[in-house]
Amino acid sequence: MKEKHIILSARIISLIFTPFYLPIVGLAVLFMFSYLSMLEWDYKALLLLIVYLFTVLLPTLLIRLYRRFQGWSPIELGVRERRMVPYIISIVCYFACYYIMSAQHVPYIIGIVLLAALNIQIVCVIINIWWKISTHSAAIGGIAGALVAFAFKLSFNPVWWLCLVLIVAGLVGTARMILRQHTLAQVVAGFFVGLICAFTLIMQF
Repeated sequence: MKEKHIILSARIISLIFTPFYLPIVGLAVLFMFSYLSMLEWDYKALLLLIVYLFTVLLPTLLIRLYRRFQGWSPIELGVRERRMVPYIISIVCYFACYYIMSAQHVPYIIGIVLLAALNIQIVCVIINIWWKISTHSAAIGGIAGALVAFAFKLSFNPVWWLCLVLIVAGLVGTARMILRQHTLAQVVAGFFVGLICAFTLIMQF
Protein backbone atom coordinates (compact mmCIF):
# COMPACT_ATOMS: atom_id res chain seq x y z
CA MET A 1 0.00 0.00 0.00
CA LYS A 2 1.38 3.39 -0.99
CA GLU A 3 2.07 6.02 1.63
CA LYS A 4 -0.69 8.33 0.34
CA HIS A 5 -3.21 5.49 0.63
CA ILE A 6 -2.13 4.82 4.21
CA ILE A 7 -2.54 8.49 5.10
CA LEU A 8 -5.94 8.63 3.39
CA SER A 9 -7.06 5.54 5.31
CA ALA A 10 -5.87 7.12 8.57
CA ARG A 11 -7.84 10.28 7.83
CA ILE A 12 -10.99 8.31 7.04
CA ILE A 13 -10.69 6.29 10.27
CA SER A 14 -10.17 9.49 12.30
CA LEU A 15 -13.19 11.05 10.66
CA ILE A 16 -15.49 8.04 11.13
CA PHE A 17 -14.53 7.40 14.76
CA THR A 18 -14.70 11.00 15.92
CA PRO A 19 -14.74 11.46 19.73
CA PHE A 20 -18.23 12.92 19.55
CA TYR A 21 -19.83 9.53 18.92
CA LEU A 22 -19.34 8.28 22.50
CA PRO A 23 -22.87 9.18 23.74
CA ILE A 24 -24.49 7.71 20.62
CA VAL A 25 -22.69 4.39 21.11
CA GLY A 26 -23.53 4.43 24.81
CA LEU A 27 -27.22 4.87 24.06
CA ALA A 28 -27.11 2.09 21.47
CA VAL A 29 -25.71 -0.27 24.12
CA LEU A 30 -28.48 0.70 26.53
CA PHE A 31 -31.18 0.28 23.90
CA MET A 32 -29.93 -3.25 23.22
CA PHE A 33 -29.10 -4.61 26.69
CA SER A 34 -31.13 -2.67 29.27
CA TYR A 35 -34.79 -2.16 30.08
CA LEU A 36 -34.69 0.73 27.58
CA SER A 37 -35.07 -1.89 24.85
CA MET A 38 -38.79 -1.91 25.74
CA LEU A 39 -39.22 1.73 24.73
CA GLU A 40 -41.08 2.58 21.54
CA TRP A 41 -38.89 2.84 18.44
CA ASP A 42 -40.03 6.39 17.69
CA TYR A 43 -39.10 7.53 21.21
CA LYS A 44 -35.67 5.88 20.96
CA ALA A 45 -35.14 7.46 17.55
CA LEU A 46 -36.05 10.87 18.98
CA LEU A 47 -33.56 10.47 21.83
CA LEU A 48 -30.83 9.42 19.43
CA LEU A 49 -31.61 12.39 17.19
CA ILE A 50 -31.39 14.87 20.06
CA VAL A 51 -28.13 13.37 21.29
CA TYR A 52 -26.73 13.36 17.74
CA LEU A 53 -27.63 17.02 17.22
CA PHE A 54 -26.00 18.22 20.44
CA THR A 55 -23.02 15.89 20.74
CA VAL A 56 -22.04 15.33 17.11
CA LEU A 57 -23.54 17.72 14.57
CA LEU A 58 -23.56 20.99 16.53
CA PRO A 59 -20.03 20.77 18.03
CA THR A 60 -18.62 19.57 14.70
CA LEU A 61 -20.14 22.51 12.81
CA LEU A 62 -19.14 25.09 15.44
CA ILE A 63 -15.57 23.82 15.65
CA ARG A 64 -15.30 23.80 11.86
CA LEU A 65 -16.56 27.39 11.71
CA TYR A 66 -14.08 28.38 14.40
CA ARG A 67 -11.22 26.71 12.49
CA ARG A 68 -12.15 28.46 9.25
CA PHE A 69 -12.51 31.80 11.04
CA GLN A 70 -8.97 31.38 12.36
CA GLY A 71 -7.72 30.23 8.94
CA TRP A 72 -6.29 27.00 10.33
CA SER A 73 -6.10 23.60 8.68
CA PRO A 74 -7.33 20.54 10.63
CA ILE A 75 -3.70 19.69 11.44
CA GLU A 76 -2.99 23.23 12.67
CA LEU A 77 -6.04 23.05 14.92
CA GLY A 78 -4.50 19.93 16.48
CA VAL A 79 -1.75 22.00 18.14
CA ARG A 80 -2.18 21.70 21.91
CA GLU A 81 -2.48 25.45 22.54
CA ARG A 82 -5.27 25.75 19.94
CA ARG A 83 -7.43 22.92 21.27
CA MET A 84 -8.92 24.76 24.26
CA VAL A 85 -11.73 26.56 22.40
CA PRO A 86 -12.88 23.37 20.59
CA TYR A 87 -12.90 21.62 23.97
CA ILE A 88 -15.04 24.37 25.47
CA ILE A 89 -17.44 24.27 22.51
CA SER A 90 -17.95 20.53 22.86
CA ILE A 91 -18.36 20.75 26.65
CA VAL A 92 -21.04 23.45 26.32
CA CYS A 93 -22.89 21.37 23.71
CA TYR A 94 -22.72 18.24 25.88
CA PHE A 95 -23.94 20.15 28.91
CA ALA A 96 -26.84 21.63 26.89
CA CYS A 97 -27.81 18.13 25.81
CA TYR A 98 -27.70 16.87 29.40
CA TYR A 99 -29.78 19.84 30.57
CA ILE A 100 -32.45 19.24 27.91
CA MET A 101 -32.59 15.53 28.73
CA SER A 102 -32.93 16.27 32.44
CA ALA A 103 -35.64 18.85 31.81
CA GLN A 104 -37.60 16.28 29.79
CA HIS A 105 -37.21 13.68 32.58
CA VAL A 106 -35.68 11.00 30.38
CA PRO A 107 -34.53 7.78 32.13
CA TYR A 108 -31.67 8.64 34.46
CA ILE A 109 -29.42 5.98 32.92
CA ILE A 110 -29.29 8.04 29.70
CA GLY A 111 -28.09 11.02 31.69
CA ILE A 112 -25.30 8.86 33.10
CA VAL A 113 -23.96 8.25 29.59
CA LEU A 114 -23.94 11.98 28.89
CA LEU A 115 -22.28 12.70 32.24
CA ALA A 116 -19.59 10.12 31.50
CA ALA A 117 -18.86 11.70 28.12
CA LEU A 118 -18.86 15.17 29.68
CA ASN A 119 -16.54 14.01 32.45
CA ILE A 120 -14.06 12.63 29.91
CA GLN A 121 -14.10 15.93 28.02
CA ILE A 122 -13.40 17.92 31.18
CA VAL A 123 -10.54 15.66 32.27
CA CYS A 124 -9.00 15.91 28.80
CA VAL A 125 -9.26 19.72 28.97
CA ILE A 126 -7.41 19.78 32.28
CA ILE A 127 -4.68 17.45 31.02
CA ASN A 128 -4.38 19.45 27.79
CA ILE A 129 -3.27 22.48 29.79
CA TRP A 130 0.07 20.75 30.34
CA TRP A 131 0.17 17.87 27.88
CA LYS A 132 -1.58 16.97 24.63
CA ILE A 133 -3.75 13.87 24.96
CA SER A 134 -5.72 11.95 22.35
CA THR A 135 -9.45 12.63 22.66
CA HIS A 136 -10.09 10.08 19.91
CA SER A 137 -8.54 7.40 22.12
CA ALA A 138 -10.26 8.81 25.21
CA ALA A 139 -13.64 8.40 23.50
CA ILE A 140 -12.92 4.79 22.53
CA GLY A 141 -11.64 4.14 26.04
CA GLY A 142 -14.86 5.65 27.37
CA ILE A 143 -16.88 3.24 25.26
CA ALA A 144 -14.84 0.33 26.64
CA GLY A 145 -15.26 1.54 30.22
CA ALA A 146 -18.99 2.11 29.79
CA LEU A 147 -19.41 -1.30 28.18
CA VAL A 148 -17.70 -3.08 31.08
CA ALA A 149 -19.58 -1.04 33.69
CA PHE A 150 -22.97 -1.69 32.08
CA ALA A 151 -22.07 -5.38 31.74
CA PHE A 152 -21.67 -5.51 35.53
CA LYS A 153 -24.89 -3.59 36.17
CA LEU A 154 -27.08 -5.16 33.50
CA SER A 155 -25.61 -8.68 33.65
CA PHE A 156 -24.68 -9.35 30.05
CA ASN A 157 -21.53 -10.81 28.49
CA PRO A 158 -19.49 -7.99 26.90
CA VAL A 159 -16.58 -10.07 25.58
CA TRP A 160 -17.33 -9.96 21.86
CA TRP A 161 -18.38 -6.33 21.94
CA LEU A 162 -15.28 -5.48 23.97
CA CYS A 163 -13.08 -7.27 21.42
CA LEU A 164 -14.63 -5.13 18.68
CA VAL A 165 -14.04 -1.95 20.69
CA LEU A 166 -10.39 -2.88 21.29
CA ILE A 167 -9.86 -3.51 17.58
CA VAL A 168 -11.36 -0.12 16.77
CA ALA A 169 -9.20 1.45 19.49
CA GLY A 170 -6.11 -0.01 17.85
CA LEU A 171 -7.15 1.31 14.44
CA VAL A 172 -7.93 4.77 15.77
CA GLY A 173 -4.73 5.03 17.80
CA THR A 174 -2.66 3.91 14.83
CA ALA A 175 -4.43 6.39 12.56
CA ARG A 176 -3.74 9.28 14.94
CA MET A 177 -0.06 8.37 15.06
CA ILE A 178 0.18 8.00 11.27
CA LEU A 179 -1.27 11.49 10.94
CA ARG A 180 1.33 12.68 13.47
CA GLN A 181 -1.37 14.11 15.70
CA HIS A 182 -0.28 12.07 18.72
CA THR A 183 2.50 9.94 20.10
CA LEU A 184 2.02 6.39 21.37
CA ALA A 185 2.05 7.67 24.96
CA GLN A 186 -0.71 10.20 24.21
CA VAL A 187 -2.84 7.55 22.52
CA VAL A 188 -2.45 5.02 25.34
CA ALA A 189 -2.99 7.67 28.03
CA GLY A 190 -6.14 8.87 26.27
CA PHE A 191 -7.59 5.36 26.13
CA PHE A 192 -7.05 4.70 29.84
CA VAL A 193 -8.33 8.15 30.85
CA GLY A 194 -11.56 7.47 28.96
CA LEU A 195 -11.86 3.92 30.29
CA ILE A 196 -11.30 4.88 33.94
CA CYS A 197 -13.54 7.97 33.82
CA ALA A 198 -16.48 6.17 32.21
CA PHE A 199 -16.19 3.01 34.31
CA THR A 200 -15.82 4.87 37.60
CA LEU A 201 -18.69 7.29 37.02
CA ILE A 202 -21.17 4.68 35.73
CA MET A 203 -20.40 2.26 38.57
CA GLN A 204 -21.27 4.96 41.10
CA PHE A 205 -24.91 5.04 39.94
